[in-house]
Amino acid sequence: SDVPHGGFNNQIPMVMRGNCTFYEKVRLAQINGARGLLIVSKERLVPPGGNRSQYEEIDIPVALLSYDDMLDIRKNFGTHVRGALYAPNEPVLDYNMVIIFVMAVGTVAIGGYWAGSRDVKKRYMKHKRDDGTEKHDDETVDVTPIMICVFVVMCCSMLILLYFFYDHLVYVIIGIFCLAASIGLYSCLSPFVRRFPLGKCRIPNNNLPYFHKRPQVRMLLLAVSCISVSVVWGVFRNEDQWAWVLQDALGIAFCLYMLKTIRLPTFKACTLLLLVLFVYDVFFVFITPFLTKSGESIMVEVAAGPTDSSTHEKLPMVLKVPRLNFSPLALCDRPFSLLGFGDILVPGLLVAYCHRFDIQVQSSRVYFVACTIAYGIGLLMTFVALAMMQMGQPALLYLVPCTLFTSFAVAFWRKELAMFWTGSGFAKDLPQPPLVIAPVNCPELPKDSNAPASQQDTEQMVNPTLHVKELHGPTSAAEELADTATKRDQSEIPIAQSEEEPAGQNKDNGESKGVNTEQKQLE
Repeated sequence: SDVPHGGFNNQIPMVMRGNCTFYEKVRLAQINGARGLLIVSKERLVPPGGNRSQYEEIDIPVALLSYDDMLDIRKNFGTHVRGALYAPNEPVLDYNMVIIFVMAVGTVAIGGYWAGSRDVKKRYMKHKRDDGTEKHDDETVDVTPIMICVFVVMCCSMLILLYFFYDHLVYVIIGIFCLAASIGLYSCLSPFVRRFPLGKCRIPNNNLPYFHKRPQVRMLLLAVSCISVSVVWGVFRNEDQWAWVLQDALGIAFCLYMLKTIRLPTFKACTLLLLVLFVYDVFFVFITPFLTKSGESIMVEVAAGPTDSSTHEKLPMVLKVPRLNFSPLALCDRPFSLLGFGDILVPGLLVAYCHRFDIQVQSSRVYFVACTIAYGIGLLMTFVALAMMQMGQPALLYLVPCTLFTSFAVAFWRKELAMFWTGSGFAKDLPQPPLVIAPVNCPELPKDSNAPASQQDTEQMVNPTLHVKELHGPTSAAEELADTATKRDQSEIPIAQSEEEPAGQNKDNGESKGVNTEQKQLE
């Protein structure tokens, strides 16, 4: 009923945004001869979209216009205005790729190094605590093949549920992210806060949950601060000007926490996890467009947010950086480049395993450095493919082959493939530093017939001692034979000298004192 008599002959009408879809508006305008369509919106401007299968039926350009701009145009130019629509070409690459690259590679490198060092240190020595009531280090979780299968099934189910019920589940994901990000931020900052000498006092005795453990004031303030940061992001998450900075900071803290907590015990487990998620990523990006009615990839649709979503919310499980070019399109809808947390965590677990193996075999971190560089190369390949294909790319398609093949090649080149594949005792606790405590065959002191029996018994109990020898490396056969011969010579010393000079007794007394001193040092 709003179409004028004779249609829109060579005109671009402006219509208000309403209940009908963009496709219905554009199709009606096109049938009535419009050369284009401007949709006036009082809400936040978004690029007009719809099902990809309907795009082929549209032959005219469509754009959104803010309500204030429409009033300004009518005020200054009247109802009949001559105009043209201009769509500038977007640059192929953007500078924000550099920021995403630095954040991703830095998170993988720091998380892998931190997780590997912390894990090996935890196995070789007891954790040091400020006192007996506070635990400093988080527990780690070893990933098993069954856990990998369950995790992948859960990922597939959650992705499909988000695709069909996005508007209902997106708030659940946002809440989970706020909670997990708070825990991750606390875990990352707590080692630095404990170095400060202030705030070591504890809260008074109480029966409240968690507080009955009487945490330190500084740790309590840290927990409140971390929760506050997450709450601030949750409230202002749609502020495109600065909220992405908080989201990236919380996301990096979450990834570091997960890399410290989750541990792959063997390269076999690493290979299984990476290959299964490789297939998962490729399937939901490249195969699902042939299975959906709209022709959209389920992974891309969920990660970027459905175009027909009524909430216009975005999933927070990504690192996001706005485009840094000066395109006119950035004035209306600020576009972002995204990198999912899975593209950081999955290769990062392999990097952490490589670092633990480096420390075990004392290889000067060659596995860790090689795997980290391979991750950076794989990420660069992802950016190149994104620029060439102009469509969302499954980053694991490039990251998994680069990291797995590089780790495998380094192990094969160093002839440590068998040990690298099985972990060589990684899955279980490593032994304590190799200390051998063995009795020394000391010559028995001659018994003084004139000395009292009690003094002789005392000398026999003092002279036997323990010799502690640290093994710095494997002992050669020649050295073992030499040690055996020396012990045999010592055991064959004749004890025919039954009488000793007083000076010899004084010497024995001096040796006894030295033995006592050595025992005290050992204790």
